[in-house]
Amino acid sequence: MPAFRLSSGVADAFPDTLIALVTAAGLRGHEPWPHTATALDELERQLADGTWQPADETDPRIEAWHTAYRSFGTNPRRVRPSVDALGRRLAKKGTLPRINAAVDSYNAVSVRHGLPAGAFDLDHVTGDVAIRYADGTESFTPLGEPDTVEHPRSGEIIYADTTGVLTRHWNHRDAHRTRVTEDSTHVVFALETLQATRDGHHLKAAADELQSLLTPHTEQTAVHYLSPAHPAATV
Repeated sequence: MPAFRLSSGVADAFPDTLIALVTAAGLRGHEPWPHTATALDELERQLADGTWQPADETDPRIEAWHTAYRSFGTNPRRVRPSVDALGRRLAKKGTLPRINAAVDSYNAVSVRHGLPAGAFDLDHVTGDVAIRYADGTESFTPLGEPDTVEHPRSGEIIYADTTGVLTRHWNHRDAHRTRVTEDSTHVVFALETLQATRDGHHLKAAADELQSLLTPHTEQTAVHYLSPAHPAATV
């Protein structure tokens, strides 16, 4: 079973980081997920009737990620944190994309709570995963672009296993190799905040909500937390 580790360098630079790792084993992605469908429909209805808006870059939860991106040399208005990009898309189009039930579940939770989210198919992860600064030698193949190879800049924060980069710019975009599909059966979902003192309750509520969406469609779920005080968890 792989371990996820928050590197000391990242922990020192972002001492209020809290990451929830929600695992699902025996996931059944081909069956109907009615609660996820309802969650998506409800968000879109609330947006349409004006009772709710997704967090934008003026929200402290998003602003914190913009500040973090700038600290490691990424322009967050050109390369946006995932939750920022997803919320902007929802606000513009009025709908969220439908990818597959597992991905749709974390997208709904992400945008509802204003927190970045991603997921990795653990059957395609090699070795342990580190959240660390890139050294510039790593390779990354973006989601949906299997023939493209990128090399993160030295100093960019990445998720990486022993083969390559799983996520660039901390949480901007996931890798094609570990993408979650309807056939994925062993998945870890990551939800993140840089302001645990202020937003830890949002993160824990989001993890609980995601776990509740997953539970009817999996054999086992669990939630682990990474922080500078507890920088490693085996999933």
